[in-house]
Amino acid sequence: MGWLAWKVSQNALGPDPVAQLEHNTGIWALRFLLATLAITPARKLTGWNALIRFRRMLGLFAFFYASVHLAVYLIVDLGGFWSQILVEIAKKPFVTVGFLAWLLMIPLAITSTRGMMRRLGRNWQRLHRLVYASGLFAALHFLWQVKYGETIAAIEPVIYAGIFAALMLARVPHRLIKRRTGTPAGPAPANTARSQ
Repeated sequence: MGWLAWKVSQNALGPDPVAQLEHNTGIWALRFLLATLAITPARKLTGWNALIRFRRMLGLFAFFYASVHLAVYLIVDLGGFWSQILVEIAKKPFVTVGFLAWLLMIPLAITSTRGMMRRLGRNWQRLHRLVYASGLFAALHFLWQVKYGETIAAIEPVIYAGIFAALMLARVPHRLIKRRTGTPAGPAPANTARSQ
């Protein structure tokens, strides 16, 4: 964000600075969101449980960049004309899903504190499953904004959509194993070897 602010101050964002601001903030929101979703598969694959500490931070970074992305679009691009904003959300599918992705991130950001985790109990985990829908909408937002025929521009959104799909598929075996055996499919507890 500091680098982006410096480029704005130096007028170094090219001939369409608004589009560059929107793209840069949007792409980093998506990257942080995917990084958040990658924590669980990476933890199960490597057994490095310390990774879980970074999930909340990455999620909040995703929300921050998504909020800046939306603010640039609403205030700078559309000039803050609220009637036009509602028309854009209603008529353009890529704007609709992008706005939904951001809306779903709001309760996740609000309830990201340890205090809220304690208050919500098991409901906290249920609520935070909204991140899957938010990730899907964010990936669709990136895909759908590419104009027909721009094959080069379409490569990047397809790659990110593929990463999202892979992260979702990585969760399937774990859930199937858990349902079949009735036990968690994660790494065995540290004290198991001692008890045997």
